[in-house]
Amino acid sequence: MLFHTCLNCDSGQTSRRQFLAGLGATVAAATLPAPAVLGQAAPKVIDTHFHFYPPAYLAMQKEWEGARKIPPYPGVFDWTPAKALEQLDKNGVQTAVVSLASTPGLWFDAGAESAAKTARICQDFAAEMRRDHPTRFGVFAPLSMMDVDVTLKEIAYVFDTLKADGINLQSNYGDKWLGDATYKPILEELNRRKAVIYVHPLVAACCGRINIPTFGAVIEVPHDTTRTVTSLLLSGSFARYRDIKWLFSHAGGTIPLMAGRIDAFYGKRPNLKEFAPEGIFGELARLHYDTANATSAPTMAALLKLVPASQVTFGSDYPYFPLDQVKDLRQRGLTPADIQAIESGNAMRLLPALKA
Repeated sequence: MLFHTCLNCDSGQTSRRQFLAGLGATVAAATLPAPAVLGQAAPKVIDTHFHFYPPAYLAMQKEWEGARKIPPYPGVFDWTPAKALEQLDKNGVQTAVVSLASTPGLWFDAGAESAAKTARICQDFAAEMRRDHPTRFGVFAPLSMMDVDVTLKEIAYVFDTLKADGINLQSNYGDKWLGDATYKPILEELNRRKAVIYVHPLVAACCGRINIPTFGAVIEVPHDTTRTVTSLLLSGSFARYRDIKWLFSHAGGTIPLMAGRIDAFYGKRPNLKEFAPEGIFGELARLHYDTANATSAPTMAALLKLVPASQVTFGSDYPYFPLDQVKDLRQRGLTPADIQAIESGNAMRLLPALKA
């Protein structure tokens, strides 16, 4: 059952890499401070938002970006597992759970069959990284999502054969956000498997040509997380698939700021219990959110007003942003217990294999 055609997924828009390239080279990551208590073991840190690039994928990405005159972003095209490990060591991060970045996703404008082949390349490469370094890498396996039957087979492969820790989805696929009825069979199977689903945003096909002097990565990327969360909420997907554990990037995009507005429009609906059994705020508080490029004081304050610290995991968005965001997190006035939970405890609860 083929259901997705990419509506010119770039459409001349500038990708997040083009925007980030304008920021200059990634700031060199500083070594994390020693533990506050003399003699105490260094705290374990797990990064749940850490990107990887198989060589074959990089070749396709380079061609795709070159055709659109998108400048290469420092740290992407020379990415290797060895350099990734070097950054983990330099910043005191024990384990990174790898996932794909956003635009252009998996298809490179080439259709469902090509997307499935690319997905398999990425799935196998991530699994190989974990086999080579079993305590340093976990795997959020990408799915192609363009053909339901193919995607269901991918789910079986990544869990039953590769033993992936969870699934890596994009916030949308061309013109459909994750609450779309098209994805019902996929979410049903992931719910049956009690899967962890990590969701990464991208610039939606609809919204790349924003008529203001900025890049899609600044506004559209975080807003696309908000779109897909709202899609899943109002479609009843969060209510229906109760055994899926969701993890959303960048502190949920703009969800912490938009939650009250969503509640104002939908929180008193007569059928509220059908799509939000715990109310709008209660459903949003059940989700998990990472801290990638979201450790500033205002962002963390907004997020932790929406959810308890138990729902937050550390994420860096490497190589687009440095791993030393752990230092920022430790300066936000959190209790030692909350810092420990965000840095590793919550991730190990979500992904028990990481306890090793």
